Amino acid sequence: MTKYFMPLFTLLLLALATSTNAQIKTPVKWTFESTKTNGNKATLKFTATIDKPWHIYSTQQGDGGPIKTSITITKNTGIKLIGKITEPKPHKEYDKNFAMNVLSFERKVTFTQEVEIIAKNKQTITGEIEFMACDTMQCLPPDVVKFSIVVDGATTLATTTDTATVATADTATVISTPPSNTTTPNNTTPTDKEPTRSSWGLLVEGFLAGLAALLTPCVFPMIPMTVSFFTKRSKTRAKGISNALIYAASIILIYLTLGLGVSKLFGPDALNALSTNVYFNLGFFVLLIVFALSFLGAFEIILPSSFVNKMDAQSDRGGLIGIFFMAFSLSLVSFSCTGPIVGSVLVDSATSGAISGPFWVMLGFGSALALPFGLFAAFPGWLNSLPKSGGWLNSVKVVLGFLEIALALKFASNADLVVQAGYITREVFLSIWIAVFGMLTAYLLGVFKTAHDSELKFVSVPRLLFALLSFSFTIYLIPGLTSNAPLQLIAGFPPPDFYSEATMSGQNRANAETTGISENKTHCPNNLPCYHDYTEALAAAKAQHKPLMIDFTGWACVNCRKMENTVWKQPQIDKLLRNDVILVSLYVDDKTALPANEQTVKKLGDRDFTIKTIGNKWSYMQASVYKTNTQPMYILVDENEQLLNTPTNYNPDVKAYEQWLTEGINKLK
Repeated sequence: MTKYFMPLFTLLLLALATSTNAQIKTPVKWTFESTKTNGNKATLKFTATIDKPWHIYSTQQGDGGPIKTSITITKNTGIKLIGKITEPKPHKEYDKNFAMNVLSFERKVTFTQEVEIIAKNKQTITGEIEFMACDTMQCLPPDVVKFSIVVDGATTLATTTDTATVATADTATVISTPPSNTTTPNNTTPTDKEPTRSSWGLLVEGFLAGLAALLTPCVFPMIPMTVSFFTKRSKTRAKGISNALIYAASIILIYLTLGLGVSKLFGPDALNALSTNVYFNLGFFVLLIVFALSFLGAFEIILPSSFVNKMDAQSDRGGLIGIFFMAFSLSLVSFSCTGPIVGSVLVDSATSGAISGPFWVMLGFGSALALPFGLFAAFPGWLNSLPKSGGWLNSVKVVLGFLEIALALKFASNADLVVQAGYITREVFLSIWIAVFGMLTAYLLGVFKTAHDSELKFVSVPRLLFALLSFSFTIYLIPGLTSNAPLQLIAGFPPPDFYSEATMSGQNRANAETTGISENKTHCPNNLPCYHDYTEALAAAKAQHKPLMIDFTGWACVNCRKMENTVWKQPQIDKLLRNDVILVSLYVDDKTALPANEQTVKKLGDRDFTIKTIGNKWSYMQASVYKTNTQPMYILVDENEQLLNTPTNYNPDVKAYEQWLTEGINKLK
């Protein structure tokens, strides 16, 4: 009786899994068509219809984040491509998990490619689209859809359409050339919703930077001098206030023009690519280090005196033009202090991925810089409450210099992560930050001085409070060096947990048991012992008589990282994963090519599934064996590859996940 019951029980579990969350999801359908334009030219259209609430990613999505969509057209001597793939304006949204903006499309999107038909006879244009899709809870592995469109040199003869599943993933990669400009097809409606960080967030960031600039020795002493000039020069108090307000508005206009200039100079495509471009990140790193050294007193960044004097001479002109040039002169004279701050926030806003980023950050910066001139002109009595200029202003510059170094390291880390160089690992990043904020604490307490500091007779209360804050932050960072401390306060700044000295060394740890099978801990979450090869993991499970836990995951799967950083790090879960199961993490978006003899095409349902990469291999295994294509997906099997319980997926409930693990482990026992 038992020999009949067990297979039936296994099939029942598999059916149950398939009927609930373990099912093949196909949220995206593709259609292809061609329309005749002028002469022997045509427009190819690739339209994705996307179920709500899923989305796919733009062809312009940079590396280091979600996998972008890519359209590859097979070489054909009968046609000639005109320009590059174009697309509507994507929806931009800041993703804190990637620390960057992601570009995506919902509901429906059409990509277009202009072609010229050279041959006189009809031509069949073929190729493939690679993409991924995701919703707020789960992601699918990359998928490839083949297309075939038949066109004629004079007219369109026929088109073929195809439907396909879009993989949902927290990243969507496509290997198509990013377009230099985008156009909106007539049959699509672009999404133009600005992310919060591109408006209010960047506005606040710019405003805070402007307040910091006010407290520098180049700007602060100018406040009483400028306000007094307007109040004494004007015949009436109302006129003095009016002139000061025009002066303040001119400051805002100057910095706003700078922000618009940066946006215009780079353009939307370049700004979208800045956050993951290796050379841009390295360039920003060098630039911010130069700014930091300037603040620390190594040298001053000044503009040519002839240019500054010429602009200052224009301020003697009367009326609005004279007031404007007074504001412009302030911007030029104070450049040695404001320049590094302006440069830093412009860099950060440019890498936000939003074309409007520099505009908003400069609006905030100019507003903060202009605010005291307007307020003190309206209420001149407040001038008496301003602290006197002194050595504390230089201390502000030095503090900003230390903060510039900390910020600069983030850009160096971005470049390192993109190329996976392994130089700026999590430990290296945190060590440098600990050193930076430790030295900042010592500076605030007067342990050492910089070249332009005056003598510090005593530590004031504000200085002591800032030193306490800096020292507390330094202590907070230290556990991150030796443990898997999440460091939530700086989440997104340091490299992820798996990008550490241990995992980037490339060494395989020997199994503590006597199996002789190596456990590759490279990129294993939380330094858990894990495998990345299913065959090796199954052999280890048989040798150690433990359940095999299959973790279908992805490098760009946000919910996978959430499970690893919140649920898997809990002591009771970590203990079970470390001691009671054999863990194999299979990355469905791993782009490493398989050996030529392992590359193949297999049937998945009623369509062909191309297996070229390691990710394709695991994706096919998940879809064909377990009838699901979402990540994360966790499956417990015995040494005969039979299900021990119902597979589960993203579930932040620690207690429920512990019960699921315990159930499978006890079932084997």
